[in-house]
Amino acid sequence: MFIQTETTPNPATLKFLPGQTVLEAGTADFPTAEAAEKSPLARRLFAIGGVSGVFFGIDFITVTKDDATEWDHVKPSILGAIMEQYQSGEPIMEGAAEAAHGANHAEEDSAIVSQITELLDTRVRPAVAQDGGDITFHGFERGVVYLQMKGACAGCPSSTMTLKMGIENLLRHYIPEVLEVRPVAV
Repeated sequence: MFIQTETTPNPATLKFLPGQTVLEAGTADFPTAEAAEKSPLARRLFAIGGVSGVFFGIDFITVTKDDATEWDHVKPSILGAIMEQYQSGEPIMEGAAEAAHGANHAEEDSAIVSQITELLDTRVRPAVAQDGGDITFHGFERGVVYLQMKGACAGCPSSTMTLKMGIENLLRHYIPEVLEVRPVAV
């Protein structure tokens, strides 16, 4: 098994591409070791000292390290844990992955929300996945779109710029009712 590694815009996060399916659909975010209880792979990764976050996409795994840990020290252990997981035959997840997006909005805004989620799914999510992350829709209220960045994109130094300059401009261009995009705090 050959696992490719890519850097992400977040220097604390690396993207690992095992060349095999990680999740059949959706994403799974494990911001803490406690959140990893339903994933044997996430538990393996959190058992490595210095790992502070794990995120799964359809064909990638992103791992975030703490500030005190150097990639040179932890990367070989992460690669080993991923290989062990695939060789073990255990499932990556016990249960289903997360839904792609939630829905907090007034009923009269359903058509706008549908347009927002379509643009997020077709234009934004693939680009964010390239960087080892995901974005989830949390709501639309009085012209404000609420989004959450996950994986490599959560805590990335450029995530605010991505939200404000990239996603906000895209949504405002196609949907005049969108006035602003705001991040959702976890």
